[in-house]
Amino acid sequence: MTRKYPSLQRLAGVAVVAASVSLGAGSSSAQQFAARSDHQQEDGPPKSATKHADSMAAVTPGTLPARSDARPAQRAAATGPYYVDFRARTAATYGHAFVWYGKTSEKEVEVAGLAPAGDTLPYILGHLIFVPSETGASYGDLDEQYLTASYRVYLSEADAKKVFAYIKHLQKTSPLWNAATTNCTAFIGRISTFMGLKAPFHLLMPEEYVNQLRELNGGRKTVQLEPDRG
Repeated sequence: MTRKYPSLQRLAGVAVVAASVSLGAGSSSAQQFAARSDHQQEDGPPKSATKHADSMAAVTPGTLPARSDARPAQRAAATGPYYVDFRARTAATYGHAFVWYGKTSEKEVEVAGLAPAGDTLPYILGHLIFVPSETGASYGDLDEQYLTASYRVYLSEADAKKVFAYIKHLQKTSPLWNAATTNCTAFIGRISTFMGLKAPFHLLMPEEYVNQLRELNGGRKTVQLEPDRG
């Protein structure tokens, strides 16, 4: 979304610095707390496009991303009929991290992620305080042209039911967004941890987070939940 108001840009800069100070950060890494935001602002997908209203609804991407870890159907069938795809895409600020999940034999996917609800003001305030969130698909989540990283893992039907139920539960119980704490990378990190994967520190750029998630887990392609999960 285009920002042509200098006063808002200056306010965003003040908000970022204030957020770092309020967290007691005095180092350069602390100044990056606010750099983990999840809402598009200037160069990302146009804000005028309609967002998906139902965060739980299945959606169909126009084209499946070539950069995803997805493989042809016969390969997927050998590793598991269901999947969770940890993804990162561009946005005007620092990008956005989210998940696709669904069945390998179907084109429809479900999307879950955490972002501030609304426009510029919630995004700015979210660097200082907690603001209302949205947890469904946002514009750009289904477009290959915005994709920067993808790590897909496959699950059995029994495990997928547990993981998908957890994702929906997480969506329903994540009413707030904050740039430094409850942000998009922390959100998908909770999903990966539930699945038994090792999760990186959440204050990373979305693209870097997804790539590190893959590296920490040795690029494994399948996940099998512990018996007590779910």
